[in-house]
Amino acid sequence: MAKIAFILLTHKDPKGLIAQARRLTDTGDYVSIHFDARASDADFAMIRAALKDNPGVTFAARRLKCGWGEWSLVAASLLAVRAAVEAFPRATHFYMLSGDCMPIKTAVYAHEFLDDRDVDYIENFDFFHSDWIKTGFKEERLHYRHWFNERTRPKLFYASYAIQKRLGLTREVPADIQVMIGSQWWCLRRQTIEKVLEFCDKRPDVIRFFSTTWIPDETFFQTIVPHVVPKNEIRARTLTFLMFTDYGMPVTFYNDHYDLLLGQDFLFARKISTDAIELRQRLGALWQADQRAFSISNEAVGLHRFLTQRGRIGRRFGERFWEVEGNLGRGRTLLMIVCKKWHVAKRLTRAMRDLTDIPAVDYLFNEQEAALPDMGGVEKTVEKRERHRKALVRILFDQFGSRKLAICLDPAALGLVQDFADDKAEVRALLIESDFDEDYVRGHIGRTGLARSDAAESTISRLVPSVRNALEHEAERIRDLELQSFHTIAADRPAEDNAAALAQFMGIDMDTARRLAQTEHLFAD
Repeated sequence: MAKIAFILLTHKDPKGLIAQARRLTDTGDYVSIHFDARASDADFAMIRAALKDNPGVTFAARRLKCGWGEWSLVAASLLAVRAAVEAFPRATHFYMLSGDCMPIKTAVYAHEFLDDRDVDYIENFDFFHSDWIKTGFKEERLHYRHWFNERTRPKLFYASYAIQKRLGLTREVPADIQVMIGSQWWCLRRQTIEKVLEFCDKRPDVIRFFSTTWIPDETFFQTIVPHVVPKNEIRARTLTFLMFTDYGMPVTFYNDHYDLLLGQDFLFARKISTDAIELRQRLGALWQADQRAFSISNEAVGLHRFLTQRGRIGRRFGERFWEVEGNLGRGRTLLMIVCKKWHVAKRLTRAMRDLTDIPAVDYLFNEQEAALPDMGGVEKTVEKRERHRKALVRILFDQFGSRKLAICLDPAALGLVQDFADDKAEVRALLIESDFDEDYVRGHIGRTGLARSDAAESTISRLVPSVRNALEHEAERIRDLELQSFHTIAADRPAEDNAAALAQFMGIDMDTARRLAQTEHLFAD
């Protein structure tokens, strides 16, 4: 059976570290600790005293002062790895953890998981050709030497870089290695770790190279492992679950995330809030439980995106810089049909095209097919349409040769609704109110990928209330905009009331509005 040596790098919370080490070793595994030399000596003394009699715990030969983005993090990892290799000859796997990590599976599950798959787990994507790095330095991380920490000594960091760049003092990557990049949270087999250490002993030139790169903890092991292990023995993923916000900050988990975390296809998770005492207690107890089966849904990333990236200003539908001075044009009227149930809104626009002379297109910023005319290629992809949203709508006015135009918008696009409402043109909004019954919400969860098709019933049932509340809240946010010309229709209202709202919204006669309101199956799911 697998026995794991956890490589634990930490710099705070000595009591939490002691509890973590005891918990991991109580199930027959091992822990090798590097406690940052910048941290309190008294805290380190407390840790050593508490764990000195634990045969499953060892410490790095020396403590280094570590800094984010520095080689010191890799050097500390290597010290802890070497200590673990020497102290724990029965360890079959070496798993990198931080003090913020907690198990989200049982030890028996983790051991069986590793026994069933004779592979290494480490992200390793091509440094130069992948899009793993989103912003900031990329090639500069490698081609220039970095002796200073950007966070603690920014002036020296950028001055050193500027001098090297001005003088052309670049360097090449060692010729026989391909630099890879990925998460620093890996799990490697013993034979792989031994090959990595042997490589380090034989290739001081590679060590020198990486020791002056920037953020080497994202490239060092990720490069060396594929160099010494066949590709078919590596899985380019981490076993530690983590998410990032759109600002590049790690998502922190709290007490109410327990069930969500257990449904992810990972063994550990970070970052667990230090204030989430209940969550830490439950996850700590979980590691020592006997549970061997878990329902894997992997809904966390999709649910987080669904709840946090919902069209705020500055996000997906925020105003682009090239549209700051753009407008649809005075004397034009834009009719925004806002509806979550796209099929309902499209029944209305189809009827509008049949019964009125008002051009009406469908969800032009969401769907490929949106009843658009030929626009010289702009209409071919949703991506193209989103680049210049107001410009696209201006073109539609010109293409149709009309002073009125109706478009469909999802209520999640709050920022886009507000953006159009602020235009110099006359803008009217029609909210088609929707009821979200159990079947619709479950279907929405499936359509948007919030849970896998084979997710357990308990997982779906747990998601339903949160998703329904989020959908209902979208309509409330549209109402809260207090738009100057705002109208609503609903399935439970008299047809005459809906007709009156449609007549005011479109500026049409009541007879036509009644025919629209009586469109067959207009509100049907």
